[in-house]
Amino acid sequence: MKDGAKKRDKQAARKGDAGRKLKQKAYDKELRRLQAELCHLQEWVKATGQRVVVVFEGRDAAGKGGTIKAITERVSPRVFRVVALPAPSDREKSQIYMQRYIQHFPAAGEIVIFDRSWYNRAGVEHVLGFCTKQQHRRFLEVCPMFEKEITQGGIRLLKYWLEVGPDEQRRRFEARIEDPLRQWKLSPTDLESRRRWYEYSRARDQMLAATDTEHAPWHIVRSDDKKRARLNLIAHFLDQVPYKRVKREKVKPVDRSRKHAYDDEAPMRRRRWIPEVY
Repeated sequence: MKDGAKKRDKQAARKGDAGRKLKQKAYDKELRRLQAELCHLQEWVKATGQRVVVVFEGRDAAGKGGTIKAITERVSPRVFRVVALPAPSDREKSQIYMQRYIQHFPAAGEIVIFDRSWYNRAGVEHVLGFCTKQQHRRFLEVCPMFEKEITQGGIRLLKYWLEVGPDEQRRRFEARIEDPLRQWKLSPTDLESRRRWYEYSRARDQMLAATDTEHAPWHIVRSDDKKRARLNLIAHFLDQVPYKRVKREKVKPVDRSRKHAYDDEAPMRRRRWIPEVY
């Protein structure tokens, strides 16, 4: 944002409203503005061949999926790629740990968003015993060096941790249990993470202590209020990348050519059209 004073006024206004629920109309308006800026960012990334990696981590039900959706719903999936890997296969388990993630890294003109990432080893794998203590310790030692190689290689790396409180997490889990549209989000691992709250807290603290570096710092997002968390994160993301608006040639609408004209609707009348129920 070019006008620094205007930006500070908006930030002050947001802080003053922090205790109140954000109205849907105000949220939609600000989200649309930020999404327009994401489109400008997208054009700059394509024009300059930038490579960006954004890591989303946090507690279960912290709002990662909704935030990623808010970021990507108005941009091109060819530029903003979302990577959400399943559990590793037996073959992947035999590979170098980072290998399955590196193959999804961006080429020029791409932004890759990891919905969970190599930090699984510092969290769920460590807490639930899917890796050994030695593997966990080794990961915390190697990860800062790995990320230094990423950033020194010219990739912009942004890491976000979404932090939700225990009461709000419980409310969201209960909503998932009752709502058939959300039940797919709830897994046995999620419920176990609830039971092992403090074990996950300790794992988080160890991870942040070992991997919050100058070259790849962690950015913590308060996410008890999903709408504010989305807006705050997107605004922060835009501030971290020094993009500029790329001039685009004006596009004029064109009329269809009458050359080779025929009744192109007639053949379609014989086709199988679905019932228009709505």
